[in-house]
Amino acid sequence: MDQEKIDNMRSTLNKLEDIKNSQESIIDKINHVITDLFEHPDKELEKAMEDAHQRSSDNIDAVNEAIEAYEMKINQLELQD
Repeated sequence: MDQEKIDNMRSTLNKLEDIKNSQESIIDKINHVITDLFEHPDKELEKAMEDAHQRSSDNIDAVNEAIEAYEMKINQLELQD
């Protein structure tokens, strides 16, 4: 087993987790804007925020899939010990 390669892959995995967390934070901020729009409606901004929310949700799904696949690669390398 090449421990350096596994360590590098784990570092990349941590970065993927950070990306996921950032997207979740963006969704939280978008939700705050959407909530504010209940008091001060703006249809165009509401539509833009709904679209941004959907794209961010899609990004989280894509990153989660990448994380799962990458974790499996790491696990397979570790088992080759």
